[in-house]
Amino acid sequence: MTEQTGREQAAPEVRERIQASFDRQGLMRHLGARLIRIAPGSVHIALAARPEVTQQNGYFHAGATSAIADTAGGYAAFTLFPEGTSVLTVEYKINLLAPAEGDRIEAEGTVLRPGRTLTVCRLEVFAVRGDRRKLVAAGQQTLICVEGRPDQ
Repeated sequence: MTEQTGREQAAPEVRERIQASFDRQGLMRHLGARLIRIAPGSVHIALAARPEVTQQNGYFHAGATSAIADTAGGYAAFTLFPEGTSVLTVEYKINLLAPAEGDRIEAEGTVLRPGRTLTVCRLEVFAVRGDRRKLVAAGQQTLICVEGRPDQ
C-alpha cells in the first residue's frame, strides 16, 4: 500500500490491522487487488486490468467489480470498529451503471452511518484510464461489528 496520500489517514495501528486482514483474503490476492487508501471511515481498493478479471467482451467482470466494492466498504467500516472485533457484510446492493473498461478499476467504500452494531456504507467503483475516472458502479452496504471474535 504505497499510494496513500493527501487527506486524513487512519492511525498507524488501524492501517496495520486493515492491511493484515486484507492480506489474508484469498479472493483479493487471487484477483490481484490492492489497498491504495485507508482513512477513518474510508477505504479505496484498486484492481488492474488483466484478462483474468474480465468478461467475454473485455470489460471488468461484474463479479470482480462487486467483490472489490464489498471489500472496500467492509474495511471502511472496520476502520471505525474497536480492537478485538471483526466485520461481516450483512447485505449489499450494487448498480452497474456503465461497462467498466480502462487500465484499472478503483472501489471506494465510505461510511455513511456508523453504529455500535450495524454500519452503513456507500460503495462506488470507478473505471480509470490515464487520468480519467468514470463512475461505473454504485451501491450501499450494511455491515455488522462482531464482538468477541477478533479478526485473525
